[in-house]
Amino acid sequence: MHAQATAHTTTTTERGSFALARCSCGWTGPARRSRDRARTDAAEHARTNNA
Repeated sequence: MHAQATAHTTTTTERGSFALARCSCGWTGPARRSRDRARTDAAEHARTNNA
């Protein structure tokens, strides 16, 4: 029997005037001034890695 992969859980955090996307797998996206872009980075990471 194969172990089921753990779902990637993403969040966004703020560091000064930048927002970063982070994942439970250890992935961190680039620092973005646009919080919306950081959320998009997180969603894209989760979509491509939870498939």
